[in-house]
Amino acid sequence: MDAMNFLINIVFDLFIIVALLRLWLQLVRADFYNPVSQFVARATNPLVQPMRRVIPMLGQLDLASLILALLLGVAKILTLSAINGFAIAPVQIGIFAGLSVLAQALDLLFWIVVIRALLSWFSRGYNPMEAILHQLTEPLMAPIRRILPPMGGLDLSAMLVLIAIIFVQRLLGL
Repeated sequence: MDAMNFLINIVFDLFIIVALLRLWLQLVRADFYNPVSQFVARATNPLVQPMRRVIPMLGQLDLASLILALLLGVAKILTLSAINGFAIAPVQIGIFAGLSVLAQALDLLFWIVVIRALLSWFSRGYNPMEAILHQLTEPLMAPIRRILPPMGGLDLSAMLVLIAIIFVQRLLGL
């Protein structure tokens, strides 16, 4: 049963991450022709495009992708509760689904910042993966860099963003 819970968590969490990544890529206006953006768009189009006919954009916010992530969170909670034989109230399902999506969003942000920081040490020249990571994280790191400039060639903005993410995770108990 534990192995089944693991597989269900992994499958749903990966789908939630891709839906959140689509939302995030659109928020920062990332390069649509980047291979990562193309993958995310192709992976989510079968579910997002029909939803867009009913759910409009809210300015820059792609509500269809956000609702898709939340619906995947609900499906995850319902599947896990059905397999484990738990009865959960509808309000609890909504709360757990929202927390699951928020946890995945914070984890995604954490790992993207870590990967960008590591790639900045080893990367040479243009790399499409590094370019998309830069586009995703720069809106968070640039304001920190304006306040706290690089010290001795070391950019501390990634470390401060990571500390802030961990703080929020612990504050929310995620």
